[in-house]
Amino acid sequence: MSKGKRYKKEFEQRSDEPVSLAEAVAKVKSFNLVKFDQSIECVMVLGIDPKQSDQLIRGSLSLPHGVGKQKKVIAFCEDKDIETAKAAGAIEAGCDELIKKVTDGWQDFDVAVASPKVMGKVGKLGRVLGPQGKMPSPKNGSVTADIATAVAEFAAGKVEFKSDAGGNVHVVVGKQSFEPEKLIGNIEALLSHIRKIKPASIKGTYIKKMCISATMSPSVMVSI
Repeated sequence: MSKGKRYKKEFEQRSDEPVSLAEAVAKVKSFNLVKFDQSIECVMVLGIDPKQSDQLIRGSLSLPHGVGKQKKVIAFCEDKDIETAKAAGAIEAGCDELIKKVTDGWQDFDVAVASPKVMGKVGKLGRVLGPQGKMPSPKNGSVTADIATAVAEFAAGKVEFKSDAGGNVHVVVGKQSFEPEKLIGNIEALLSHIRKIKPASIKGTYIKKMCISATMSPSVMVSI
């Protein structure tokens, strides 16, 4: 794909060799030739076999400094939890009426959380929400009895991640405007979490490569 002059100029400024996390963050923050606050993404190439279900990496994590974006969260819950969920930040909460609203095509939200008690009804939304990655799941913490905490965490920017078909994990870790220390703290927290959830069946190198990049800028390899 053809790249513009700005991208090529930034690409020439990067190193082909991995650099320290601090150097990588400084370099990505220097790629500021666009007029908006770019998101910073961390990508890890993992030594997993994506075809083996016991090696899939999936979960969620509240980064220490957030990601610079409030998310729209809805909560599938019992009537007694509706007010609590809304007080925690849910833009919509409920069960039957909310399920119908989503079934009819409304999807103006980023994350859906659900109480285990209503998942029997919410399950029928799998075909609608599954392809968009919005279906509540115990694996990423969006199915929980503690609806209020889940709503508050996801609304504040709790990130979800899932290994793709190539064995890679992509996670937004903040904004380009973040102070270097905050980006470094978020990336270190993510790296630590990914290491903690290493599947027992993996033999050999678990995290092969890691890089960070801004939305419209080239990636920088990080030494791990």
